[in-house]
Amino acid sequence: MAHDRVEAVERALTLLDAFGPDERALSLADLAHRTGFYKSTILRLSRSLERFRFLTRSPDGLFRPGPELWRLGSLYRQEYDLGEYVRPILRTLRDQSAESASFYVRDGDVRVCLYRLESNREIVHRLEEGAQLPLDRGAAGHVLLAYSGQAGKRYARIRRQGYDVSMGERDSEVAAVAAPVLTANGTVRGALALSGLVTHFDDAFQKKCVAWLTESASDLSRSLIDIMD
Repeated sequence: MAHDRVEAVERALTLLDAFGPDERALSLADLAHRTGFYKSTILRLSRSLERFRFLTRSPDGLFRPGPELWRLGSLYRQEYDLGEYVRPILRTLRDQSAESASFYVRDGDVRVCLYRLESNREIVHRLEEGAQLPLDRGAAGHVLLAYSGQAGKRYARIRRQGYDVSMGERDSEVAAVAAPVLTANGTVRGALALSGLVTHFDDAFQKKCVAWLTESASDLSRSLIDIMD
């Protein structure tokens, strides 16, 4: 609600939100352009963020995310401490398909790439673990929405068939196939996905991906039920 907002906190968070996988070091001018804040405002906010190690500034004047964000990110990942079970499955999926394999979880209105193994191809669509992506674009996002009870024909179809395919939805050059990882009561724990260049994902290859993913997602669901539910 509007009256519950703390403006100074929101401005500081907006400053941190300016960074991304391709924007790890930003100048004062960059931050001003991305946030719309005056440089004097940024400098004032940055002093507090630096004091609490959320932000660092190097001698060249560039700002970078600070180590406290790594600590908090580690705590977030511990909440989903599934790597021991997820990574071997991602490795198998990557080796079977030669494409990138990922595991996504929902976090509010976005999906987070919690674990990922990149394809060994020379040309590959790269995405870092921890990246936040939209829920309403891309197969993994649609799977997470479908198994969260989202209404609509597409989501009903996903629940019926147990997977989704997207071709160039989020990025015109990227295709993906995804399947849900479920808890014992059928709620979604995450989504396994294979992604790569659209040109690789013809109908025959999509069918192979569906078979690999649905089998792997079922295996992972059973493993996690045994240890978590």
